[in-house]
Amino acid sequence: MTENKEVILSKEYLEKLEDELEYLKTKRRPEIAEKIKVARSFGDLSENADYDEAKNEQGEVESRIAKVEDMIRHAITFEENTNADEVGVGNTVLIHDEEFDEDMEYKIVGTAESNPLEGFISNESPVGAALLGRKVGDRVEIQTPQGKVYYIIKEIR
Repeated sequence: MTENKEVILSKEYLEKLEDELEYLKTKRRPEIAEKIKVARSFGDLSENADYDEAKNEQGEVESRIAKVEDMIRHAITFEENTNADEVGVGNTVLIHDEEFDEDMEYKIVGTAESNPLEGFISNESPVGAALLGRKVGDRVEIQTPQGKVYYIIKEIR
């Protein structure tokens, strides 16, 4: 759970969470309830693998519902950041890694939405936090678990 912490989300991601919540409550809950009902009809629950599996599935779905509801309740949405003067949440940033002499592109998002392998980095991650407020041409030093890295901001969109 987020423990009453604000959850920064894009409007698109918030809509995905709302759709997921609707699906979980209106489709998955009834499906699992039916599985439990059918499994109960088999009799002895102590050795009923179908019942155990359905109850575990129910627990997972209820846990996800609670997590999604909490995220939605504490959501702070941001618009796509159209300010290309400095890096902010919602911007896409093209950076150049000096050590490996390669360019990388990241979109700065809230923690819940981050997926570095897809190019979405959290504003709270070492890289995301270091880029916030910076401008095109800035050389950014970032302390990572692997040591210091240096990036040059080439473009902000």
